[in-house]
Amino acid sequence: MMTISEIQDRLRSGGDWKEIRDSFLRRIDQLQEELKAFIPNGIFSDAEPEADSGSLYGVPIAIKDNICEEGKLTTCCSRILEGFRPPYDATVIKRLKSAGAVLIGKTNMDEFAFGSSCETSCYYPSRNPWDKERVPGGSSGGSAVAVASGMVPVALGSDTGGSIRQPASLCGVVGLKPTYGRVSRYGLIAFASSLDQIGVFSRNVEDSARVLQVIAGYDEMDSTSAEVEVDNYLQYLSKDLKGVKVGVPKEYFEEGIDPEVRHFVNNVRVVLQDLGARCEEISLPHTKYCVATYYIVATAEASSNLARFDGVQYGLRIKGRNLLDMYLRTREAGFGPEAKRRIILGTHVLSSGYYDAYYLRAQKVRALIKRDFDQAFTEYDVIMTPTSPTPAFRIGEKINDPLAMYLSDVFTISANLAGLPAISLPCGLHSEKLPIGVQFIGKAFDEKTLFRVAYAYEQATPWHTKFPRFE
Repeated sequence: MMTISEIQDRLRSGGDWKEIRDSFLRRIDQLQEELKAFIPNGIFSDAEPEADSGSLYGVPIAIKDNICEEGKLTTCCSRILEGFRPPYDATVIKRLKSAGAVLIGKTNMDEFAFGSSCETSCYYPSRNPWDKERVPGGSSGGSAVAVASGMVPVALGSDTGGSIRQPASLCGVVGLKPTYGRVSRYGLIAFASSLDQIGVFSRNVEDSARVLQVIAGYDEMDSTSAEVEVDNYLQYLSKDLKGVKVGVPKEYFEEGIDPEVRHFVNNVRVVLQDLGARCEEISLPHTKYCVATYYIVATAEASSNLARFDGVQYGLRIKGRNLLDMYLRTREAGFGPEAKRRIILGTHVLSSGYYDAYYLRAQKVRALIKRDFDQAFTEYDVIMTPTSPTPAFRIGEKINDPLAMYLSDVFTISANLAGLPAISLPCGLHSEKLPIGVQFIGKAFDEKTLFRVAYAYEQATPWHTKFPRFE
């Protein structure tokens, strides 16, 4: 299927955006039933560009079901938001429309982004296009599936603890989480407000850079949006890494990592050195506290953010004998098991008597984790790690073991806690014919260097040309 530059070449040669859109819609029609990338009633066959030109003119893009688009069903794949259609566009949606993009549908996800497998959706689990008995990762699993299977050239997701990078790794595509504050969160239905960031799935690094160029930048509608100049990312796509210093933290290659994942990620180090980079082992000593810290901070913020969903203003309402009974009935029916688990955990760590012991302590450890990165970046330009400790696991394998599921994000969580940009891209194929991903983490607001390193590696290896095949 076509990349953004190939779509633009076709349009410049006299092609019609409708023909391009319809070719992707046919692909969606062919594969949706078996892969479940999109939500029910979430494919917009009449989508069209709202601008006559722009850097993404005629490019079909899929949108994760937690990003608001005016009048379009937006449910976070939760029954509690059944039938909700936002009265406004998220800032990223406005910017995509201004660039001429064709917003073709809403993708499946873990309920309220709570999950690492796309199995907690209220609709159905999405399936990995490399092996339909395996998960695509989560929470942005539907977006990853849509890009990996060629249903769309690019898609938006959100990343709270790895929700773009982990499914990108499991599905063999490029997944970018920008710096916290680089992309406006206005119109993103929040999971954890200090961690969430909208990002991009694509088939190659260049397409990721093209989309970030459009959606990045300050937004007065988002108080956490940063007034930092947006670079021209395409100018930094180079095959030469001379002078680049790469740190490889030893803590990311210890127990729990699949041997083949370790092998292929170590091979990345060899390729980078051949391209002129200098790779050295480093230490990020507080890495072992990342998972515990994340699941205290994230659940606390989730508990606070989801308090608004009570049957009064949005979505589902189940009548009760009185107001309290209506609250209880609506929430019991509207939230799935993982959402309830996280709300209860978050409410507990914020409660009187436990706030200091859990939440306040977690925030202090978060500061230490960020300090580890700050110190590393005084000497190194990027940090290289595996994206996921394993390739895609089987559907149902971890859904009843929350702790095992939480560890799926063990290598991606730290970038969110520190607010740093990170990108995952394919670096190998497991013996079970499943993709393996490598992660590069960069300095705050230094996405240009991430793109430089990722692009150079991508162009020197064959992995970005390998995609699942369908009959």
